[in-house]
This record gives sequence, C-alpha cells and structure tokens, in this order.
Amino acid sequence: MPRTEGDTWDLASSVGSTATGVAASRALASKQPDPLIDDPFADPLVRAVGLQECIRRADGELHVEGHPMLDNRRACEQIAVRTRFFDDFFSDSTAAGIRQAVILASGLDTRAYRLDWPAGTVVYEIDQPEVIEFKTRTLADLGAAPAADLRTVGVDLREDWPKALRDSGFDPDAPTAWIAEGLLIYLPPEAQDRLFDSIMELSAPGSRIATEHMDFGASQGAWLERVSEWSKHVGSKVDLLDLFYTEDRTPAGTYLAERGWEITVRTSAEAYAAHGFEYPEDLAAVAADSGYLTAISK
Repeated sequence: MPRTEGDTWDLASSVGSTATGVAASRALASKQPDPLIDDPFADPLVRAVGLQECIRRADGELHVEGHPMLDNRRACEQIAVRTRFFDDFFSDSTAAGIRQAVILASGLDTRAYRLDWPAGTVVYEIDQPEVIEFKTRTLADLGAAPAADLRTVGVDLREDWPKALRDSGFDPDAPTAWIAEGLLIYLPPEAQDRLFDSIMELSAPGSRIATEHMDFGASQGAWLERVSEWSKHVGSKVDLLDLFYTEDRTPAGTYLAERGWEITVRTSAEAYAAHGFEYPEDLAAVAADSGYLTAISK
C-alpha cells in the first residue's frame, strides 16, 4: 500500500517491516562462522514480530546461489559492512569524547544494548510509539539490559520530535553523535531537509552525523526495480516501491557541506574492501558511487 500523509505502522507492516527485514539479515550474519558482527538480540526480536519471510531469512532458508542480495554469503557481507560502519561510527565518536547519541528511526536497532558504551553515555532512540514499545518490552522479557543510559522517545519524525527529544533530557549544548541508518529514502525530499535542519539546530560544535551516501545518478530506476524484485522474491507482501520517495533531492552530503559541516564519504567498494570483501559488480552497476557518509560540525 502506497504511503499516505500521517500513515503509521508497526514492525510487521509498511516501513516497519523493512526494519524487521534488516534485523533478519543481522540475525543471519551473526550466525556465520567468525562473524563480522554479533547481534544476539536480532533473532529473538524477528521471531517475536512473526513475519514468516523474515524468520526464513534469519534461518538462511531464502538462499539463491549467486544472487546479488539473496545469496546468503553476499547478504551477510552486505549487512555486516553496513552494520559495522554505524557501530564503528559510535565507537569513534565516544573515543573522541562524545557522550550523547541519537538513533533516528531506531526500529529493531539494538546498539544501546550490545555496544560497549563508556560510562555516562546517554543514548536516545526515536521511532513510532508502537515500535518503541514493542522492542523495549520484548528485550525486557528476554532479560536484556541497556549498556548505556537509554531513553526512548516515541514520536513520529514528521511531528515535533526535537521537542520530544529535549523533553526526554537531551542536551543541545553537548556534542552529539547522530545516525540515520536506512532512513532517508523513506522521507520526502523536503522532509529530509527538515530533518537535517533540526539536527543542525540541536548540534553543538563537534557533533557528528552518519548516514548512507546515496548517489545513483541515472541508475536510480534500475536500483529501485532491483530492490523491489528482491523483496517480492522472498515473499514480502510489502512492495518497497510503495514505501520509497523517489523524487529528486539534495544529497545529504551536499546539504550538510553547504551549511559548514565537514563531510567524509566511504564508497561501498571501499567499505567492503576494508573488511576483505569484494563489492559485487552487479551491485556496483546500479549503485554507482553510493556508500556511507560521516559529517562533523565545526
């Protein structure tokens, strides 16, 4: 079902189901020999949501030999590279002295529970109220405890989330590490700009942002069709093309650089190579120079 203004979701529907799919990939990657990532909470969270295609993904039952995203080895490499980028971003940020982190559209992200946070670090998770409630309750039932001072903020990012964040104790005078993982494509272009405007207003000097660097150029249509085909192949009832906003937008790096932030981009090929993986040629053909972006306020 296409997106509508003010639409909502849980972790089994619409945009929420994509968070469950990503968690299923993390669960599968965590089960591999000598895994690059270890998310012990991904598998039980996916099973608690109950989407069968995601459970089958977590169990490695959707393997298609040689497929760019459905081959288990390639799928595990892709999610491991992505997860480690954002894990390392937080590790680097706290090593630099930052003690305030915000995870935007947190979904089934479990970094507040599984990363090694320095004492005194406050982690804020922002997502739809139902998503926040489900994850918090499920992890509590599993006996999991946050490894930082976790403060959940149940609010739609299309609403006044900066106020809700400040009401939860957020300190705009302290440097902050922000991540927007797997989020921007689900926002209309103007909403993406507003999101970054709000982040910048709340960011003290030395704050950092990490997100995907999306630069598809003329190949965007081909990439979108590939992603839609992959989701249908695994039996998902959600067509990702109904969830994405594909209008032209200012790339995140350009928008932030024009406002004085220092930008660093790691291409997907570079991110794969950093972990000894080869970036698949068929993905490179449709993803151009896309990858991962870090921005630091001056």
